[in-house]
Amino acid sequence: MTRELYFFLRLRSGIAALALLLLLGLGGVASGLLETQRQQDAITRLQPLQASDVSAISAWVSRSGDPGNAAYYTFHATWNPPSNLAFAALGMGDVAPSILRVRALGLEAQLYEGDIVNPEVAMPGRFDFAFVLIYVAPLFVILLLHDLFSAEREAGRLGVLRSTPQATARLWAPRIAVRLAGLLVALALPFLLGALIAGTPGWKTAAVLGLIAAYLAFWSLLSLAVGWRGTTSIGNGMTLAALWLVLALVAPSLAHVAINTAVPLRQGAELSLLQRNAVHRAWDIPKTATMDPFFRSHPEWAGTAPVTAPFHWKWYFAFHQVGDESVATLAQQYRDGILERSRLAEQVGLILPTVGVQLALHRLAETDPRAQLAYQDRIRAFHKRLRTFYYPYIFNELPFGMEDFERAPRYAPETKQP
Repeated sequence: MTRELYFFLRLRSGIAALALLLLLGLGGVASGLLETQRQQDAITRLQPLQASDVSAISAWVSRSGDPGNAAYYTFHATWNPPSNLAFAALGMGDVAPSILRVRALGLEAQLYEGDIVNPEVAMPGRFDFAFVLIYVAPLFVILLLHDLFSAEREAGRLGVLRSTPQATARLWAPRIAVRLAGLLVALALPFLLGALIAGTPGWKTAAVLGLIAAYLAFWSLLSLAVGWRGTTSIGNGMTLAALWLVLALVAPSLAHVAINTAVPLRQGAELSLLQRNAVHRAWDIPKTATMDPFFRSHPEWAGTAPVTAPFHWKWYFAFHQVGDESVATLAQQYRDGILERSRLAEQVGLILPTVGVQLALHRLAETDPRAQLAYQDRIRAFHKRLRTFYYPYIFNELPFGMEDFERAPRYAPETKQP
């Protein structure tokens, strides 16, 4: 082993490859840390800004005591802080908002105002540590192992080496172990540094290190199998490059298209548009066409005074809620479709290691579609608390004062896994 390590250290191309992989790993980790820090800084700045906004609105609303103005103009902050492993696999954190301010109006339009993509597995994704591991590291495995046997064959020594007793144990095993150890160190060191900075717990760190080792082992076995049966170093390299192209890019992309075709989904923006159309339609239909379905879903307010004026806040908030209810089935189908796509992607991951390792990293980092849907569920629950808080003031026409702002619900984010 010591002899093989000495020979490898004298191999400039091998050392240069490991150094480059190390730098790329450091770049991926740094990119992830900067992005998660940006998200955390935005959440930190949100708290005083939210308090300032509420203070300004409460000073204005309290003069008239109008509860409709309080509910309409007050934005309530929600946020989804990044986990302590999100730096390694940004996943949905790259495309889904980590902050959303909501009002007591229709929620569906607010949820998808910034929706530009479906919350599903995006490939290949942003440059982070997961990107380096999934797409870049296999190329370095191929670079270091594709000519392990062919170089000896081309030098005319392979036949002699294969005929040597215990050649595998004495020659090939140490040579392979040294190169794999170098690849593992080049990837593990940047990740461990990032985990230390982010405060990632030991079990998550160990799980990611296990994924790194398993993924490198897969590509190493593939490279060795091709190299053992191959002929020339160039031929081996081209074969392995083609396999990388298929396994890392072509097959996952085809699977992605197949999943999208098998589980068609409406865009979140389309749901928002349908909800807004239902809300705008309420201005042109009799008020009873809005209030009757609202009272069916909220019978506790059916006994309040009827709406006879051209405008009343209870009617306004009622048709926003009815707008939400009109697309509730579609919203549930959208959610179920995302989960179904995730389930199918996991099945693909059982076949394609590139997809499987990526999904595992996103799950550990809590940046997968399920984590984003969980955040939306928390927003929905909070929005229901807001409506429950404001409705008694609006439907009973009670004055809303400065002290009532203090009693408004506060959003509490879910604590990330330790």
